[in-house]
Amino acid sequence: MENKNALAALAALAQESRLAVFRLLIEAGPGGMSPGQISEKLGMPPSSLSFHLKELTHAELIAPTQNGRYLIYAAHMPTMQALIGFLTENCCGGNPCGPVSAPLAAATA
Repeated sequence: MENKNALAALAALAQESRLAVFRLLIEAGPGGMSPGQISEKLGMPPSSLSFHLKELTHAELIAPTQNGRYLIYAAHMPTMQALIGFLTENCCGGNPCGPVSAPLAAATA
């Protein structure tokens, strides 16, 4: 992932409503959700949701698919995985790192 793509993804996620939408779609899995379902689940007005879906789609964090007359939005996992890889590519001085399982609070105690 290039810097400009990482910056676009991070900027899209750096807003409370968009982060909530993205996390909900991650939870929904590959089946995704319709805008109506997202709006209902998050209590977000459709006009606001439309703006946030556009921003997340532009950053390639989510992808719409046509299902009959409806659009279904799902998290675009390759972009999410590329972003995580980009953020951690130089972790531990280039040595393989084990997964972090302890919460941050426990690690700093």
